[in-house]
Amino acid sequence: MTLTVALVAFVMLRITAQTVAHKSRGVRIITFDAPGAGVKSGQGTVPRSINAKGEITGEYYDAKTVVHGFLRTADGSIHTFDVPGASKRNGQGTFSESVNPRGEITGFYYGADSQVVYTRGFTRDASGSITTFDGGPEFGTIPQSSNPTGEITGAYSRGGFVRASDGTVRTFAVSKFVTVPKSINSKGEITGWYDDKGFVVHGFVRTASGTITEFDAGPQVFTTPVSINSAGEITGYYNDAPSAIHGFVRSPRGTITSFDVGSNCFTIPHAINERGEIVGDYYQADSLVHGFVRARDGTITTFDVRGAAKRFFGDGTTPQDINSNGEITGWYSDLDGVYHGFLRIPAD
Repeated sequence: MTLTVALVAFVMLRITAQTVAHKSRGVRIITFDAPGAGVKSGQGTVPRSINAKGEITGEYYDAKTVVHGFLRTADGSIHTFDVPGASKRNGQGTFSESVNPRGEITGFYYGADSQVVYTRGFTRDASGSITTFDGGPEFGTIPQSSNPTGEITGAYSRGGFVRASDGTVRTFAVSKFVTVPKSINSKGEITGWYDDKGFVVHGFVRTASGTITEFDAGPQVFTTPVSINSAGEITGYYNDAPSAIHGFVRSPRGTITSFDVGSNCFTIPHAINERGEIVGDYYQADSLVHGFVRARDGTITTFDVRGAAKRFFGDGTTPQDINSNGEITGWYSDLDGVYHGFLRIPAD
């Protein structure tokens, strides 16, 4: 249950979203909202993942702050959906985390058939058919990532799992405390983090055969990997002091390069694509969040979605994923604290 909290009837609508494009030096930013998304503070549209086709998935919060999944196709049409049996309580429902190149979506949902609050995993194929599953023998399944072959990884209770395309589930643990897989690449390699007995966070990478390598971005730091590409390059962030968060990229051979968007700021990567481009967000003393994309050569470009504003700490522009074409998706918050989705299309 601790992990579930920390990680925070099938309906299908096909509606073209209202979009607004902002052009700047050849870069286009398209904003969008899922149909049915709420328009009050803490409500709205929250994209999580984009595939090579430009399909985007995520969740939206309706007027009662119930959570639903959505898929936005490359032409801008939006399909909304709920896992059958998902809870309709405030802050609960269907959470869509990842979409792979085949258009298959994975995520988790809160069950409504018990007095106990728990999560289960689901996978939704390109035709809209939904299959539910558990990642382990205990409550609290939270899928995080799906690769091109349909393999899924994520966490359950205190352990990790990998689910094959045929539905077979294997569990694993890096430590006896908490193991949280975050990303799986086309080779079946998985990265994520785990807690040791002193509650210090370390990174790991797991091969398709199950060999696990642990790593840290530096001595006496909290290392949190979040994404791995097909080359085995890993990105994430680490804390080396209570008030400092830095980004890092780890090569397939284990060399770690740290980076910051600027001085005196928190740098938090969220994804790395096949070209080695990294996307994430950063914030400074004003606590307004800004987006960034880091090229393979280390060049960093910052950006904000027009209309992004701060009402609460951490509001602003929050990129979540980048595909092999350099297209970025994420969300931004407006002056009223409402979330909206965006798609950033590079000049090339």
